[in-house]
Amino acid sequence: MTITKSALSRRKFIQGAAALAVFSIVPRHVLGKGYRAPSDMINLGFIGTGKQSIGLLKNFLATGETQVVAACDVYQIKLDNFVTQWKTLNEGKKIRRKDRCAPYDDYRKLLRKKNIDAVVIATPDHQHAVIAVAAAQAGKDIYCEKPLSLTVKEGRAMVDAARKHNRVFQTGSMQRSWPEFRQTVELIRNRYIGDIKEIKVSVEGPPKPYDLTGQPIPSGLNWDRWLGPNEYKPYHRDLAPSPTDDFWAKWRNYREFGGGGMTDWGAHMFDIVQWALEMDSSGPVEINYPDGDQYKFLTYKYASGIPMTHENFGKMNAIRFVGTEGQLDIQRKLLETTPAGLKDKIIGPDDKRVYFSDNHYKDFLKAIRARTKPICDVEVGHRTATVCNIGNIAYQLKRSLKWDPANESFVGDTEANDLLSRPMRKEWSVISDV
Repeated sequence: MTITKSALSRRKFIQGAAALAVFSIVPRHVLGKGYRAPSDMINLGFIGTGKQSIGLLKNFLATGETQVVAACDVYQIKLDNFVTQWKTLNEGKKIRRKDRCAPYDDYRKLLRKKNIDAVVIATPDHQHAVIAVAAAQAGKDIYCEKPLSLTVKEGRAMVDAARKHNRVFQTGSMQRSWPEFRQTVELIRNRYIGDIKEIKVSVEGPPKPYDLTGQPIPSGLNWDRWLGPNEYKPYHRDLAPSPTDDFWAKWRNYREFGGGGMTDWGAHMFDIVQWALEMDSSGPVEINYPDGDQYKFLTYKYASGIPMTHENFGKMNAIRFVGTEGQLDIQRKLLETTPAGLKDKIIGPDDKRVYFSDNHYKDFLKAIRARTKPICDVEVGHRTATVCNIGNIAYQLKRSLKWDPANESFVGDTEANDLLSRPMRKEWSVISDV
């Protein structure tokens, strides 16, 4: 048998990796049942320490497989709050000095820290692509909150960077790891409500241009770094509230920073449609603007002919699948079907099954160890964000558009294609670097 050069190289890589593992990871059985050696823990760095980050911190620590060794934010009060929360959650644990949560005010400093295996990005959307690309270049695996990107081209840059640098990348679309959504997708794929006739997605609408009056910048907030790739806009508390404020940051309402309800909840709900229709590497081919006649609501169409409306059908943050043999409504923790008993249908071994995950955070860690794609890989997150973003473009231009999902461009429409990216300050540009 002839051994090729590539096969020999692969064999040497595997042997080398196995040898390295022997010296770097102490087997748990040697140390006692339930004990995980520090060398067997995955070290995380958090970038963005607002409200969302605290829930993520709890979820990752609850796995028992991680240490959070660094955190970064441009707003000191948020960073201090995160470190305080970290201390509380780790109270009573013996943690080596080098594994304690080190605070940073610049994510680039955090990314230079050698003992960080992966980063959790929980910044406002306008920062996602810049940070994710830099993290991939730094050799870090990535968990990034949804929606993945503010523009389609930034999303593609994130995919390209992850692939180029062989990074594991999980999008924070955790509904894919919840049983009611997995059940929904398997019912649809196995045609238990027949052929899909139409789909309705009920989420809030598109963003608006930034229109807030400027306020004094609070002490401890580096506003220039908060803006990052964006051109200057005046500070307002709604964009960057403190941890003591009782509301979620409202930057997502403004086009410069987020995508409104279309990308906020839409990134969750359109994602389930994409999954159910097996469109994780593609998307719709038309976006029809509501004209009050033929189209009462923004209506996407897939190449299969299935229409999907952005429509409040009486339930918020929900999806309705209408089939030739039944109907299915899905919200978080609530699945309703017609026929009623269908929601409890046992999906059998001979049925089509989807990737199984019942813990989005453990799934990411498992993928890091195995060097495989997690349940919501960067390409999946990018394609879902694209559905949301092209819908927002149709709303912004107030007209219908033809979309080519293979080439990720609008057909014969220069004005629409110009909105697939945005001006970015040169220091922060990510599009040309991958």
